[in-house]
Amino acid sequence: MPATEPHVSLIIPAFNEGRRIAPTVRATVAYLGDNGYAYEVIVVDDGSTDSTYDVVRHIQREVPQLGIVRHPVNLGKGCAVKSGFLAARGDFVFFTDADLSTPIEELPKFMTRAHEGYDIVIASRALPDSVIAVPQAWYRRRMGGVFNWLVRAFVIGGIRDTQCGFKCFHRERCAPIFAVQRLRGFSFDVEILYLARRHGLSIIELPVVWHNSADSRVHTLKDSLRMFRDLLRIRWNGLRGKYRIAQT
Repeated sequence: MPATEPHVSLIIPAFNEGRRIAPTVRATVAYLGDNGYAYEVIVVDDGSTDSTYDVVRHIQREVPQLGIVRHPVNLGKGCAVKSGFLAARGDFVFFTDADLSTPIEELPKFMTRAHEGYDIVIASRALPDSVIAVPQAWYRRRMGGVFNWLVRAFVIGGIRDTQCGFKCFHRERCAPIFAVQRLRGFSFDVEILYLARRHGLSIIELPVVWHNSADSRVHTLKDSLRMFRDLLRIRWNGLRGKYRIAQT
């Protein structure tokens, strides 16, 4: 890593992304560099069995702002994002999906809101000004709608889209909630936002341009059932005191 401390850390969780991780990394690095950000990009290789790690290591030779965290086995997206956050040094920490469903060009408006003082700025596909350039299949939209309803009803109200894979966190203020995050899978977004709301952090949703990836890693039935179960786990963990944040 370069001597200059980054202002922005961009986390990319990756599992068997050898085919598309290079264009994603190059696109994000080029955008951040061309627009004058002091940045770092951290790829978290979540136990890939393909060429993901080797591809990123190759790009590292020419991009000193690129880092990599490697899990020896696949632990899940929640663990990958947490590992990336804990390794990040920037004042603001983003995570984005390896498919760049939300284009990196959306980043400046998130930074504007973060600099205004919001602790967490999240992308939302459910706001009126959002542009769904490539929509999901109807059955995925239906399952997503049911899941979002359950989230609002049983875990955290007032957020229309918890699952869009583009979020910005104030690192210092959000570090305590990442320290106690427990879920490994796709429901970790809900857990983080639940913890943030519980501990008084401010959250704002922003509309984005979004493209559905045909290569989504979310299994419609299996992962949906697991995510519904995780909502109950979040509430149960809260009731049992498993989210106690250390007082400083």
